[in-house]
Amino acid sequence: MGILNRFSNLPEYWNTYARMFKNPLPKNFDELTFVVLDTETTGFDKIQDRILSIGALKLKNNQIHVDDIFDVYIEQKKFNEKSVAIHGILNNSKHNCTSEEFAIQKFLEYVGNNVIVAHHAGFDIGMINNALKRLGLPKLKNKCLDTGVLYKKTLIKSYLVQPQEHYSLDDLAEKYSISKKDRHTALGDAYITALAFVKILSKIKEKKVLSLKNLR
Repeated sequence: MGILNRFSNLPEYWNTYARMFKNPLPKNFDELTFVVLDTETTGFDKIQDRILSIGALKLKNNQIHVDDIFDVYIEQKKFNEKSVAIHGILNNSKHNCTSEEFAIQKFLEYVGNNVIVAHHAGFDIGMINNALKRLGLPKLKNKCLDTGVLYKKTLIKSYLVQPQEHYSLDDLAEKYSISKKDRHTALGDAYITALAFVKILSKIKEKKVLSLKNLR
């Protein structure tokens, strides 16, 4: 009853998403579904900038489900020509664009209560949370993993070699010999991140039992 009251004034698509979290995640690690996410944006200011596109795919038991992807482009009300050199998305682009609210609605339906994985996840999650805030909605409820943080767990620390503070997605692609053909498209970067995540899990598994608790 409390949940119904709390979300009674919010749209049904949010209520449907929120109710999914009444169901616990599987305890068996191999049964977990990970939604690997990337966003392309007009810039790096989580407040002022906007999402141009969201790409995501699902991964379960080390298998990437390429037949179940999420790829959406959002109508641009804010345009930054300086960022076009990175993502290649032009104002009034030929992509089939949708409204921010419709894109967020569809993303919530896609992600469900699954675990989100992203590279430098704080930025992508922050951009989506600010889109939710503009729509008068609460923040994402999903557990999240950051491949940048997880990658550092696989490194051997010594007095001679100290890990960098940050590792880019390019760094991981080069480390694991992953093609960067579709780099800087949301779905392309999500695919690179998913491949890197599988490699990282393999490395971590050599040292400890894989569990969501250990990874977080």
